[in-house]
Amino acid sequence: MSRARPRPGRFDEAEAVRLFSRTFERGPARGVELGIGDDAAVLAAPDGRLVWTVDAQVEGTHFERAWLGLDDIGFRAFQAAASDLAAMGAKPLAALSALTLPRGFTGAELARLSAGQAAAARACRCAIVGGNVARGPVLSLTTTLLGTTNQPLTRSGARPGDEVWLVGEVGLSAAGLALLEKGRTGARTRSTRRALTAFRRPRALLAEGLRLAAVAHAAIDVSDGLALDTSRMAEASGCRLVLEEEALSQVLSAELVTLAAGLGRSALELALTGGEDFALVATGAPRQRPRFARRIGRCERGRGGSWERADGRTARLAGGFDHFAR
Repeated sequence: MSRARPRPGRFDEAEAVRLFSRTFERGPARGVELGIGDDAAVLAAPDGRLVWTVDAQVEGTHFERAWLGLDDIGFRAFQAAASDLAAMGAKPLAALSALTLPRGFTGAELARLSAGQAAAARACRCAIVGGNVARGPVLSLTTTLLGTTNQPLTRSGARPGDEVWLVGEVGLSAAGLALLEKGRTGARTRSTRRALTAFRRPRALLAEGLRLAAVAHAAIDVSDGLALDTSRMAEASGCRLVLEEEALSQVLSAELVTLAAGLGRSALELALTGGEDFALVATGAPRQRPRFARRIGRCERGRGGSWERADGRTARLAGGFDHFAR
């Protein structure tokens, strides 16, 4: 295969494929018999069950190029898809990447975008084995991931008597986005750096998801906001999940509390409705809670998601990101 680099300016489809082959071949190739370059990839059939997911990141909806480097865009698009596998307790096997590139997108820009994807794939120990590239009105990345597991963890297994657990942090990504919206991009403090990194370079909690699969009854990743995703798990499980203000307040990071105050926002509001945290919410028996999980609520008979204030009053969980809701 030719090692010629795509031209820095204009490029054709064959040059793009050569770039992908060179960039992605450095990643892990476990179970990959044939990768990029043919009409389709060929994988060795693994033992256990296959878990599939697909995630799209669209310019103007999920990101603005003014706020992110192209390597950041490629990285976060891959990690967003990998987070779905983490919630299912699955190990990544291989990935496909479909890119829609706007007119004027250069070879140098494509190289930066694919470098971010490759970095994320290496972090997840997952080979990118193919995909598609097409021209379109805005930049868009659609990532399909295939994973394996012996016993998939679903969002429908919560049961009364379970605790609600949080794995990872919530709210920092939303704080990072708020900083960017206000033009505060200089990472002058540790809090600012952590928030901007949480938005630009999120990490799927794959190792934690694998460990949760052995003890949890249900799980979901926090992509659209803690309130909305918890409500989705409650609906799927046919029970009521109650998030407790007192418990959640105790696990919010000091950086989030500091940033929220500076932004004139509530740390709890950012945590509940911000989204794109790619943390995990799970339920399980109290005695089975792993050390890396923090209790933030409980599961009881009933339906839907509920918010219990510190004074004991309750309300329906609300807020979060919905592509089609006003």
